[in-house]
Amino acid sequence: MGIMTREAYEAEEHRRLSPRAAFSDSTHGREAPIEPDPLRTAFQRDRDRIIHCKAFRRLSHKTQVFLAPEGDHYRTRLTHTLELSQIARSISRALMLNEDLTEAIALGHDLGHTPFGHIGEDALNDCLGGLRERYPDVRYPFKHNLQSLRIVERLEYEGKGLNLTWEVRDGIRCHTGSQRAATLEGQVVAIADRIAYVNHDIDDAIRGGVLAEGDLPAAPTDVLGHSHGERITTMVRDMVEHSWDSDEIRMSAEVWKAMMDLRSWLFDNVYLSPRAKSEEPKAYRVVRTLFEHYMQHPEDLPGDHRPERPEALPEHVTDYIAGMTDRFALRTYEKLFLPRNWMV
Repeated sequence: MGIMTREAYEAEEHRRLSPRAAFSDSTHGREAPIEPDPLRTAFQRDRDRIIHCKAFRRLSHKTQVFLAPEGDHYRTRLTHTLELSQIARSISRALMLNEDLTEAIALGHDLGHTPFGHIGEDALNDCLGGLRERYPDVRYPFKHNLQSLRIVERLEYEGKGLNLTWEVRDGIRCHTGSQRAATLEGQVVAIADRIAYVNHDIDDAIRGGVLAEGDLPAAPTDVLGHSHGERITTMVRDMVEHSWDSDEIRMSAEVWKAMMDLRSWLFDNVYLSPRAKSEEPKAYRVVRTLFEHYMQHPEDLPGDHRPERPEALPEHVTDYIAGMTDRFALRTYEKLFLPRNWMV
């Protein structure tokens, strides 16, 4: 048996995948053309670049839902990303879509998340909103999908970016919000993202004592299932069955409604619960205080984050803080604002 070269993989894609799939030898390309890899397809190469970048490693210390949870089994942004990748790949494989493209989009989709989950995003948005009069070109509102795109296009590799294919960047940008990804693989990731977080957030909430399985509303769980595995299986099978002959990725109306109803219930009973929100004011204050400090003292920014033009300061401060892990943000806050070697 000979070596499995890139050309052999590309030929295999055309032999095995659906005509609706995105083929790696037909990519719209990269911002900066590069020589093809002898062993990996363009999408395999993108997946590897994402896994090896610094922003991907930082996901292991970024909050998913619960801030500073006690225990080793709660999800982080990294474990969420890996669970999403598995679900999305299973769907793409069943639909005979390009699994490598799906995986690359899934692995890169949350690179732009702030420390402390969505409360960090709220804090940045409040800071940026207050700067619009002084800095009319400030990027507002802050959205994590656009920050993920900015990371892979401009910030990683010391400002060179990862130079990913257009299809991967499109999927990252469109994994949330109203705009649909151009590829079916990107659409798979967008819906699988909801499947992943709705189910694992229930699992974490049960583990954290916020709720019990029996507390979940009957109407959606009667449709989706009464266990973690049953719900994922129902949603994945439904997506595959209803996307098979379609030009778009979708669920049946019944399963989609059940998933969205369960998601809404989670917002009221988990995401906005006292247990989940008890530490949020502290996290919000950390992010906001750091932002205001660096706006007033740009000399305290690391050298590679200091802007050459004063009007670019908000963007550089945003990039620096958004890239922090939870623990790095806390250490930085402690270093800047708490006295050292103090005695009680």
